[in-house]
Order: sequence, then structure tokens, then C-alpha cells
Amino acid sequence: MLDVSIEEHLAAFRRGAVDLIDEDELTKRLELARKQGRGLRVKCGMDPSSPDLHFGHAVLLRKLRDLQDLGHTVILLVGDATAMVGDPSGRNKLRPQLSRDAVESNMRTYTDQAALVLDMERIELRRNCEWFDAMKFEDVLRLTGRMTVSQMMQRDLFKKRIEEDQPIGIHEFLYPLMQGWDSVELECDVEFGGTDQLFNLLVGRTFQEQVGQPPQIVITSPLILGLDGRKMSKSYDNAIGLTDTPADIFGKAMRGVDDDAMPIWFELLTRLDAAEVAALLAGHPREAKVRLAMELVALVHGRDAATEARAAFERQFVQKELPDDIPELDFGGTWPLPLAVLLREVGLASSGSDARRLITQGGVRLDGTVEKDPNRSIERPGDRLLIQVGKRRFARVGATGA
Repeated sequence: MLDVSIEEHLAAFRRGAVDLIDEDELTKRLELARKQGRGLRVKCGMDPSSPDLHFGHAVLLRKLRDLQDLGHTVILLVGDATAMVGDPSGRNKLRPQLSRDAVESNMRTYTDQAALVLDMERIELRRNCEWFDAMKFEDVLRLTGRMTVSQMMQRDLFKKRIEEDQPIGIHEFLYPLMQGWDSVELECDVEFGGTDQLFNLLVGRTFQEQVGQPPQIVITSPLILGLDGRKMSKSYDNAIGLTDTPADIFGKAMRGVDDDAMPIWFELLTRLDAAEVAALLAGHPREAKVRLAMELVALVHGRDAATEARAAFERQFVQKELPDDIPELDFGGTWPLPLAVLLREVGLASSGSDARRLITQGGVRLDGTVEKDPNRSIERPGDRLLIQVGKRRFARVGATGA
């Protein structure tokens, strides 16, 4: 491990964590690893259930890169065997099984995409078919004997499916067993996953204890929601892909990341100083979102690409739509005030109800970004605020009052 304090290592593990089971164990493991002159073995599994990775995956990849830089051994486990079972997490219906050919096809781009964030020269890249393909039927029986049905039914997802009279395939019970056994084979010190993976990660701890290994530390991170508010997934068409162009990443972030979600995006996917993030979030939301979009592009394409993506977005979606002669309107009342009130006061809406209708229907843009909350508090603009109502009405609104 690099010669930095244990507290600095702990801070990297803690960042964005929802569950950390448990920190005392992690501290002891870090102290022991330092005495032994090694880093911890940190596992993150990804199933090639689709051909592309997205920024939901990047949450863990970004964290793994931090740990790489601190000298820990990162194990990127490609779950080619578990992908054929299918992770039931977040699924209220029977999960279809993938063929080996489909899994192999999806795997072809995984390492290239992970390399956009991770240093692949310092990765221990493994596939869980290494041990599962070698198992005989009696080995599978012994694996299933490590958990009871009642233990498996403690998983909220399975209980919910039964309550809703939804089928559960026997093969779906195998998934947490297989993920847990991966940790035994890899002798992991730590395993990361999303909050929906907590049950599976804890199975790994149980299995390691059963075979006499120190139980792994379990750390979960929040799930980044997709652009429609559901779990980010290519199948939902709500994802920002790691292989998207810089322009697409920037544009999707500007149009699709909800203002209320920006704090968690900043925390999990950027490494900006907390004070800088707080200042951004306290200012104009569009400026914060522009910075977030630039950081997302920079993560996978570099800083120069981020700068160009911002310039291209401004050219395409702001400057291109502006008429030559935009009226300048001034509001002399008290700031801040709700957006609907501001539209009414400066004459961009005939009444408060008209303003609310325009806003909730998506007909109002602030500095090029659609705003659908009529109660959105508008701070006194340092410069003039560009407001667009419908396709043709524009105004630059300034402040003359307190």
C-alpha cells in the first residue's frame, strides 16, 4: 500500500458507501496488510448480461480506480457463468437465462470499456467459469447444501415475488450461491456491489467463514438512477453509456439528470472537493449541471473532450435557437421567487395558472434547460437569465430590486 495513513485508506473505502460491514474489521485488515507489505484484495463482479457498460457501472469502477491508486489489488471478476443464470436483483419477473454464445458476445467489449476508467495493467482480471466449468454435479449439490431454503427466502426480492404470486425459478436461487463462492475462490478481503447486491455479498462472507477464510468486508454503493427515474439499464433505454460519444454523454446529462439527483452524481462519479460541489449546488442549477456533464465526459474521454462537448452543446442547443433581437426584461421585486411568479411578473405568462401550465407541460427553458417545476426558486441572477417560453418567445431577465 502507498505510504498514506490508514484513515486516508478508510476514507476511500467509505466514500459514497451505504453499507460497510464492518469498519472495525476493515481497519484491522488494513493494518495487517500494511505490516505484510501488501494491498487488500478487492473484488467487483460484473455480469456480461448486455454488451455495454454505463455510468451505473462507472460508480464502482471509479471507486476501484481510487483503490488501485492507493496500492490495493483490484479483482475485476467477469461473471460469465453467473450471467447464464441471470441476477434476479431488481427483477419482479422470472429472469431469462442467457446462452453461452450470448455471454461470450457480450464479453468482447467489457474489458475495453472497463479500461476507460481502470488501469488494466494493474487489474487481476478473472472469469468465474474458471471454477464453475470444472464443477461436477456432486460439487453443485455440495454448494447448494451450504444454504437452506429459509435462509434464501430472507431475501426481500424473493419474498415479494411470492407475495405477488410471481414465479421464482430454481436457477435463480443459484445466483447468490455462485456469487458467494466466487469470493471463496478469489480469497477476497473486500467486495463491492450496489445496494441491491447486499444479500449476495453477505453470502460470500458466510461461505468464507465456512471454509476457514477471514470473511470479506462488504461495501455497497447507491444505485445511480437512469434518465427516467428507474434503475439505469440499457434495456430501459435510460442509460448514459461509457462508450457514448462525448457529445452524447454531455447532452444526456444536461437533459436527463434531475436537479435533485445531482448531489449523488457528484459524490459517486466525480472527485471534486466537497466545498466546490456545495458551492456549485448552491448556485444556478444549470451551471452545476454543466460542470457535472463535463466531469462525466472527462472521466472516460478526457478533459479536452469535455471542453469541446460543452462548446458543441452550447452551439447546438442554446446559440443556434436564439433570435437576433431578444428583449431584456427587468424584475424589480424581491429575489428569490418561484419561477411561475417570475414569468407572470415579467409578462411571459398571462397569469399564474398560465405560467404553471406552461412550465409543467415542458414549455419553459432556463438557459437552454427544460424546467418543469413551477415552484422552482429563482435566485437573483448575476447576469441576465435567458428564458424561453414555447418555441419562439425569448427574454433575458435581469434584476433591479433587492
